[in-house]
Amino acid sequence: MNNTILITGASSGIGKATAKFFQQKGWNVIATMRNPEGETELNNLNNFLLTKLDVLDPDSIEKAIAAGIEKFGQIDVVVNNAGYGAFGPLEAFSRDNIVRQFDTNVIGLLDVTRAILPHFRSNKSGVIVNISSIGGKMAFPLGALYHGTKFAVEGISEALSYELEQFGAKMKIVEPGAIATDFAGRSLDFSNDEALTEYQWLVGKIDEGMPAFFENASPASLVAEVIYQAATDGTNKLRYTAGEDAKAIIAQRQQTDDETFFNGVKAMFKLN
Repeated sequence: MNNTILITGASSGIGKATAKFFQQKGWNVIATMRNPEGETELNNLNNFLLTKLDVLDPDSIEKAIAAGIEKFGQIDVVVNNAGYGAFGPLEAFSRDNIVRQFDTNVIGLLDVTRAILPHFRSNKSGVIVNISSIGGKMAFPLGALYHGTKFAVEGISEALSYELEQFGAKMKIVEPGAIATDFAGRSLDFSNDEALTEYQWLVGKIDEGMPAFFENASPASLVAEVIYQAATDGTNKLRYTAGEDAKAIIAQRQQTDDETFFNGVKAMFKLN
């Protein structure tokens, strides 16, 4: 019997690339998204289930998991990929937008994980792959909300690794660097209030400097390959970086003290 993977946020970017990669490897794929009726590329693939899952809607999570098990018999891997990035001065965000960022990137991930755990416990196996980011290991200016969620994903995943071990399941974290997706478009929520004059110089510098960060961005297919490695290598390894930039930045963060690293970030964005 083929293995089966369920992927959240499969409508574009890393999620869609991962769905296609695993399908090409002979897996059954449950590709989930908020609006599956609008998907035109994935719906004709073999061994494939395209279904609705909104991480903000627990009922849709339960239904997607049930539909996947009904079609394929069991689920072996879940990839928590759905999410977006909220950037801007904290004061520029409404409380509703702050809550939405954490509900999507953190609470939604927890809801999907809680929903699949009984199935994994019953099977005494399973792998959960949480998509974090280099932004879960270090932070750029104006990213308090996004980085806050990714730091949370790192801590949640590390703690859960002990729990999953009790019944033969595994936890994995994938940390991409800059990826050539539409993150800066549909997956980015940028908030600013020009009346907050004290922040505008910083906003301008980050806006000018961010394109350089994406100049050597890796394709989403590279992340899909790393997710495949994490899902199939059978080891207890927890963290996997995706992209040469991710490897370099995380290594630099681990090897330098706070002041040195912060000065490097300031130099990158010409904040010195």
